Amino acid sequence: MPSRSTARLAALTVAAVCSAASAVVLTSPAHADSVRIHDIQGTTRLSPYAGQKVTDVPGIVTATRTYGSSKGFWLQDPTPDDNPATSEGIFVFTSSTPKVAVGDAVTVAGTVSEYVPGGAATGNQSLTEISKPTITTVSTGNAVPAPVVIDAKSVPDRYTPQGDSADGGSINNLPLRPDTYALDYYESLEGMNVQVKDVRVVTATDPYAELWVTVKPNEHRAARGGTVYGSYDSQNTGRLQIQSLGATADFPTADVGDTLTGTTTGPLDFNQYGGYTLVAGRLGTLKSGGLERETTEKQSARQLAVATYNVENLDPSDNTFDQHAAAIVHNLQSPDIVSLEEIQDDNGATDDGTVDASVTVNKLIDAIVAAGGPRYDWRSIDPVNDQDGGEPGGNIRQVFLFNPERVSFVDRTGGDSTTAVGVTKVRGKAELTASPGRIDPASAAWQSSRKPLVGQFVFRGKTVFVIANHLVSKGGDQPLTGQYQPVTRSSENQRHAQAVEVNAFVKDILKVQKNANVLAVGDMNDFEFSGTAQILEGDGELWSAIKSLPASERYTYDYQGNAQVLDQILISPAVRRDDFAYDSVHINSEFHDQISDHDPQVLRFRP
Repeated sequence: MPSRSTARLAALTVAAVCSAASAVVLTSPAHADSVRIHDIQGTTRLSPYAGQKVTDVPGIVTATRTYGSSKGFWLQDPTPDDNPATSEGIFVFTSSTPKVAVGDAVTVAGTVSEYVPGGAATGNQSLTEISKPTITTVSTGNAVPAPVVIDAKSVPDRYTPQGDSADGGSINNLPLRPDTYALDYYESLEGMNVQVKDVRVVTATDPYAELWVTVKPNEHRAARGGTVYGSYDSQNTGRLQIQSLGATADFPTADVGDTLTGTTTGPLDFNQYGGYTLVAGRLGTLKSGGLERETTEKQSARQLAVATYNVENLDPSDNTFDQHAAAIVHNLQSPDIVSLEEIQDDNGATDDGTVDASVTVNKLIDAIVAAGGPRYDWRSIDPVNDQDGGEPGGNIRQVFLFNPERVSFVDRTGGDSTTAVGVTKVRGKAELTASPGRIDPASAAWQSSRKPLVGQFVFRGKTVFVIANHLVSKGGDQPLTGQYQPVTRSSENQRHAQAVEVNAFVKDILKVQKNANVLAVGDMNDFEFSGTAQILEGDGELWSAIKSLPASERYTYDYQGNAQVLDQILISPAVRRDDFAYDSVHINSEFHDQISDHDPQVLRFRP
């Protein structure tokens, strides 16, 4: 079976074609004879012929797709016009295995459509296609038009134009400026035969047989070979997704920092899962960059080491326990406290009311001991069934592991899934009303999302408060390659409300004890420069410690060619004043054989 990624493209049904076409204003006659591909593509993202029938469209077949739900072929005009904004290539959707071959000169009659991969609700750009085609072969064995070389010189440094406010923020109807904007440049090549050469991998091969490369090797380069996403204006223009027209088994298994040497050539497509994609008929040769998993430093006797690690829906049926245990013991050097995110209940995604996670947690603890680590103790609070989001039936939650030989947990009764934890003053010091406890679980901010778990620890006689978080995900945000620019990050609304809750709780602690050691850790599902992080930090109550690292090392997650921060450890002023050490331990995000999609974070300090 060829690449699963193409099978993920939604089927181009008649209904979808009609729906996409109905939103387009027809600006040309209802029937057009003898138009060429560049006429159909036009100088904007939407074809002036959308919804209309065309006849005798000439071109050379450059590639065929014979699998998945989007079968068809790419057609390119060997006689281009002189307008760089108009593409000379187009996809012909046949719905069944195409009967043409690469190098055939054909003419096509059919209906021009604007297909939105994934549907209009995704905010994706559309793909101009010819559907319901009638194909006439003129000759065979013709030379395929030479590929357009995509490289650092050809791709503009600016990513996208501002959307038209009169058009809901869409860029669809704006004239393409391929010499100014990267997205316009890629759009001007839609459907054409293109080529990249000697490109570095910036997102490892995923289970769908796709990877990402950069044609700009010096663009925000990460220390280990990726491309860092460091601001909302740093979308990174050189990123390009690579898929293959060949069999999945032949697709390279690449890690970040590897190189596709030689040339990779094929048509430039657009899909739901990453936008502009080079669908390769010819793949370069993979050259390893030798990337190895990192190991952090061991904490000293006087240092408290606190880690956060998203173990990606871990349940007893998984086969990754030994690998997670080895990572905690060897790569993280057995931290004193580990905040785990995405621990599922004892029967995983089976939705039968089970919420207890004792089997899951103890299986991990036993694996840690077997790997040579300490026998951790643990604390958590079971969620209300199916109320905390995540995989249905999985009941994910945060869990504290702690090494009882190094740190003690202050157990204080009263914490449960629905009771809000508070802060009291005892002999001039801050204390939790319940430990472990949850922050205001009845608040609307936590609807269908994980409630923060709060614990009070003692290390060498000093109290440390740890807040384990897993904020709401970015699901529903508009894609960077979408038609609406700048993109709307709709998920921020709830995440901001959650950040307000966490910051308010930290303020409660610091009002009682100004010099309290407070850590807010976990999968924040947002960047260190984001509004979420700014709200968490407040007026100095917290500070995101990953900002202590050089910009080239600030990432915990790799998505569509952008190495970015989702996992954070935020620290109170007392901790920040200490000579702390922070490490984003890269063991997962850059590798094709990852056991989680997140890299763990470790903070070492002396309370």
